[in-house]
Amino acid sequence: MKRVALLGMPNTGKSTLFNRLTGSHAKVGNWPGLTVELLNARLIVGDQVVRLVDLPGIYDLNGYSGDEKVVTHFLDTQATDLVIFVLNTSQYERQLHLLSQVMAKGIPMLVVMNMVDEASAMGISVDVDVLREKLQHPVHLLSAKYGQGMERLLPAVRQALVHSENLTHTASLSDVESAFQAAMRVPAQASHALTEKLDNVLLHPILGLPIFFAVMLLLFQGVFAIGKPLQDGTAWLLTEFRTLALDPLGAHLPVMLQGLLLDGVYNGLSTVASFVPLIVLFFLFMGIVEDTGYLSRAAFLMDALMAKFGLDGRSFVMLLMGFGCNVPALMGTRVIRSKGLRYLTMLTIPFSLCSARMQVFVFFIAALFTAEQAPWVLFSLYVMSIAMSILTSLIFKQAYVNNDAFVLEMPPYRFPTVRQMAITGWQEVRHFLHRATRFIVIGVVMIWILTNFPLGVQPGSIDSWAGQIGNWLQPLFSPIGINAELTIALLFGFIAKEIVIGSLAVIYGQEGGALVQTITQHITWIQAYSFMLFVLIYTPCVSAIAAIRNETKSLKFTALSIAWPLLAAWVISFAFYQVTMAFFR
Repeated sequence: MKRVALLGMPNTGKSTLFNRLTGSHAKVGNWPGLTVELLNARLIVGDQVVRLVDLPGIYDLNGYSGDEKVVTHFLDTQATDLVIFVLNTSQYERQLHLLSQVMAKGIPMLVVMNMVDEASAMGISVDVDVLREKLQHPVHLLSAKYGQGMERLLPAVRQALVHSENLTHTASLSDVESAFQAAMRVPAQASHALTEKLDNVLLHPILGLPIFFAVMLLLFQGVFAIGKPLQDGTAWLLTEFRTLALDPLGAHLPVMLQGLLLDGVYNGLSTVASFVPLIVLFFLFMGIVEDTGYLSRAAFLMDALMAKFGLDGRSFVMLLMGFGCNVPALMGTRVIRSKGLRYLTMLTIPFSLCSARMQVFVFFIAALFTAEQAPWVLFSLYVMSIAMSILTSLIFKQAYVNNDAFVLEMPPYRFPTVRQMAITGWQEVRHFLHRATRFIVIGVVMIWILTNFPLGVQPGSIDSWAGQIGNWLQPLFSPIGINAELTIALLFGFIAKEIVIGSLAVIYGQEGGALVQTITQHITWIQAYSFMLFVLIYTPCVSAIAAIRNETKSLKFTALSIAWPLLAAWVISFAFYQVTMAFFR
């Protein structure tokens, strides 16, 4: 099978093009260094099937970052039949050095001039025939974002594969520059006028950060205003489905099997599933903010502040990535060249409020706080997330020193398409379904066993295995307001945070609205917030720990990444619970 590689600098639209070609829905983000793995997929090109590989965005083949080493190693060791070199048409000048380096490898190449929609809006045009003649390589114009020119790309790829032996022409940087000078028509005042106007406000040295936090607060307001009715409706539908369909079907099953399937698996999964609309909305809105290019501005705004704590703007970008899932954010630290900064960033990323924790927080916030309080409570947890990252970097910055300069490319503001927004929402649903089949089902089954055995005990009682474990750990957790039931949920949350809510459904033997009502009767808002603080801070999930171990190859650092959050979680929850109880007892 022939191999085709997508290659180019960050912010050229490679991942968007990969999605368009393969439908694989690789993560698309409007900041540098997002693609950190070698995504690949099979692609039908004419009468043959080829393997398309999406290489990380890089600036230089002679660089020392993890991504640059990955690309260089790939090109040197993997037989590649064609390189599709993707350029941002409106910013082509800075990409020519990398283009000449790739051409020097002697690999057959097809040059794709992407983002022609932006270039056209700026008055930039390309004489394709002249550029093809000068470069002696095929050149194709398109806009991967809007699909413009996509219908002609696969035929061009097929043609390039057929005549690949004629597409290995090399050229010096000066030859490449002269070719583009002859083919490009650029107005003297070409600029992104809208971007410049917005940046005058959004990157204001004084108002920039307050505006950013205000945008995030409005995002939370929108999530709860729109999502809460959807969540309530989903919970009602799932409850009715059990009452009308599953209960009659399971009535003839043995009692133990009926309890396992309905009170265990179904209650656990349906309770978690009822919060999917809120999760999808949150990441849909976050995806819109991300795709516009605003989050890279947030990294720029935060760089000066982060530098005081031993981090930089790239670290903040990784923390923002961690809001989706900590694992890809940990892997994304490969773009950081300084080992000290990379390790310090990996130590802070697990404090990012990931989508799994979001399910826990949305449940407790919806149960114990009013609609007016809810966005502020969630916002406070995000602030605490960033505060914990800052505290961690302050404590450990002397041990992990940054010796690398911060460089961040500012893309123009771009409006996401409906297709991109749909992809963002679907990614979260797919992620939930994937995790459900791996961790949640196993987790709720284990919890059901613990709450229903030994045989003959009252399910979830103090005599059950779960009750005995919770009772044994109470001296440790009662000072922070966490009861025996919540303690059991925390233990399983170590495997995956998504299990926490499902485990509560199994422990209490209820789902949906009934579970919410039971929770409100058993714990106070102070206990709930202390619990949420603990969930936010304590040990990363097993997947994140595995990623840290794989990225660092250090057992000592991995142990630190487990022990420090656990200690910090207990101390901070203890301080909050004891102080708050003193005032509101």
